[in-house]
Amino acid sequence: MALSDPDVGDTILVLRALGLGDLLTAVPALRGLRRARPDARIVLAAPERFGPLAQLTEAVDAVAPTSGLGRLRPPPTPPALAVNLHGSGPESIRDLLAVAPRSILTYRHDAFPDVDGPRWQADVHEVDRWCGLLEWAGIGCDPTDLGIARPPGPPDRSGVTVIHPGAAFPARRWPPERFAEVAAALHADGHEVVITGDSGELDLARTVAAAAGLPGTAVLAGTLGLLELVALIGDCRLLVCGDTGVGHIATATGTPSVLLFGPTPPSRWGPRGDGPHVALWAGEEGDPLGDTPDPGLLRLTVSEVLDTVHALSGERV
Repeated sequence: MALSDPDVGDTILVLRALGLGDLLTAVPALRGLRRARPDARIVLAAPERFGPLAQLTEAVDAVAPTSGLGRLRPPPTPPALAVNLHGSGPESIRDLLAVAPRSILTYRHDAFPDVDGPRWQADVHEVDRWCGLLEWAGIGCDPTDLGIARPPGPPDRSGVTVIHPGAAFPARRWPPERFAEVAAALHADGHEVVITGDSGELDLARTVAAAAGLPGTAVLAGTLGLLELVALIGDCRLLVCGDTGVGHIATATGTPSVLLFGPTPPSRWGPRGDGPHVALWAGEEGDPLGDTPDPGLLRLTVSEVLDTVHALSGERV
């Protein structure tokens, strides 16, 4: 299937039905597509909760709520172009072909010999992966174009320090007692520390706050919408978290961050550019979907994290 240029007003459907970090690492590719096709209507197939953030990037016109593979709904009319920013296939390619696009841009998969594209490479940073796909089609991208503006509306919480102890899988979760030690040390040094997380991480946030000696008001887990969280991270003094989507918010907002990586190396998912971000990693790869904390992640100590905060901020902790 040859890649064709959409006409004015045609729809480009982009599949990225994944998580928060996945959306934010795809922003340079989405913006490259926007610049190359300014007159097309770009629709992002992604989870509905990411709609406001996706539109904040100014790279897409609409979000088609899509919770994952096999959930893509055919648009009213077939898109002129379908772009696979989801994965290597075959499932993602099959989903896009099912909506009958005039052409498709995707990484090549042997299950679809008639669909051309570059070969998938495993050891590539996520930002570069999707920029590379578009560049293969002659669409220029700037892999440093990750920034997003502060959402209007949420109150200014400048100066707070955010501790985000949760992550999607146990393999990426540093122990809560260690996060509590970091929070207690920062609190003792005069930081106003708050603990964030989604509604399912409320107990975790309360545990960390209590162990750190923080007041109940420090627990913001489950109280913030996505754009409120983006505003908080953009306003804050410092973020400390694991390999999770909140770390990508810090990259996008230019917020100083100390990121704790476990099974996945930061060369694939770490912060990009020369911003005030430090990714700690013990150098051991493992299973990012594992059901216990990764051994490499456990090698990161409280002292190492606090020393990194000191080096990053120039403060004594």
